[in-house]
Amino acid sequence: MPSSNAPLDLLLLPSWIVPVEPAGVVLRDHALGIRDGRIALLAPRDVALRVEARERRELPGMLLAPGLINAHGHAAMTLFRGLADDLPLMTWLQEHIWPAEAKWVDETFVRDGTELAVAEQIKGGISCFSDMYFFPAQSSAAIHAAGIKAQLAIPVLDFPIPGASDASEAIRRGVELFSDLKHHPRIRVAFGPHAPYSVSDDKLENIRMLAEELDAGIHMHVQETAFEVQQSLELRGERPMARLARLGLLGPRFQAVHMTQVDDADLALLVESNSNVIHCPESNLKLASGYCPVERLWQAGVNVAIGTDGAASNNDLDLLGETRTAALLAKTVAGSASALDAHRALRMATLNGARALGIDQDTGSLELGKAADLVAFDLSGLAQQPVYDPVSTLIYATGRDAVRHLWVDGRQLLDDGRLTRLDEERLVATACAWGERIGGR
Repeated sequence: MPSSNAPLDLLLLPSWIVPVEPAGVVLRDHALGIRDGRIALLAPRDVALRVEARERRELPGMLLAPGLINAHGHAAMTLFRGLADDLPLMTWLQEHIWPAEAKWVDETFVRDGTELAVAEQIKGGISCFSDMYFFPAQSSAAIHAAGIKAQLAIPVLDFPIPGASDASEAIRRGVELFSDLKHHPRIRVAFGPHAPYSVSDDKLENIRMLAEELDAGIHMHVQETAFEVQQSLELRGERPMARLARLGLLGPRFQAVHMTQVDDADLALLVESNSNVIHCPESNLKLASGYCPVERLWQAGVNVAIGTDGAASNNDLDLLGETRTAALLAKTVAGSASALDAHRALRMATLNGARALGIDQDTGSLELGKAADLVAFDLSGLAQQPVYDPVSTLIYATGRDAVRHLWVDGRQLLDDGRLTRLDEERLVATACAWGERIGGR
């Protein structure tokens, strides 16, 4: 029952509620109430209907779950979607993406690309995402206006990047943005050293000290390919994970993205340090980078979240589809059909993501007092019938076109598939204009 006598702002009455915590629970004939942007009621339907509410909304045939959390991406790269497909990672980066970024990326590009990415993610049921891209102040403006939640990982590389002449300037600007946003209710700032092969020891040590001082996350591509590991062994005599451990970067704040190459020593470092892994299966598959051993990590106690990566290497920001791919791939990699079952896959896309980003006390599951970050999936369609286990139906038989509603802090950002704060037609027109410029047509 609610802790206050004040009426609820909104009472939602879906067919199923999946709170994610406790694990494996599906609530039928229950309702969820929202007051002041928080979850104030989770009770059987007949009990909930006796509680005063300013608005009641029936959601027949719908599954209510925590908003999805996209734990890794490069939002503005939506404007490079499909630019350089079917190429290996380093060829894709060095010969196509980095030159395109040098030519086209400026503040306007980042603002327009981030708005496009935010809209796509909201329509896909994502309430929070992690972004690692240039001109993060422009990204923060777009995120603030749209009402979604985000972690901004400040990109740091040893060479000049759009918006920063060197790593020192990138770090300095990141600290300034951290100060500007430290009281923002929906945006957190982290440090985003690009990868072990692109950031020197002294800069990584500087980032470690600042992250400790500011209690900020460290978000980094790590051991994405076998080549990266081999190169590190040849140049430094140690694997990238061993180097990061030696420099003191590993720990609960550390978010290791990709990790397709994991040996016993790497696994021990992840477990001992309580570091997080962020799995991006579709990008890894498309770039032929390798396979993250998700089930092995999970069984060892490592927190594994999921991300889409950028639209230039995926090519979509569809986290529900990504989660289905993750579940299927985990079974093949582990050689077990029971690896990463549907309920755990959904947990990876919600509460595990919140934990990786350091916000699991506030979001990622439907619990009393947590933020009302919610998504409603419509499971009433022909392709979803019959529904035996709604979570299995969601993961294995449902696409993001089934997303009907999304709330963040109790504010509705998607209403029956319609964006409430963003102009979809304008975003499409802007993206098409960028495509014509970049494509030379």
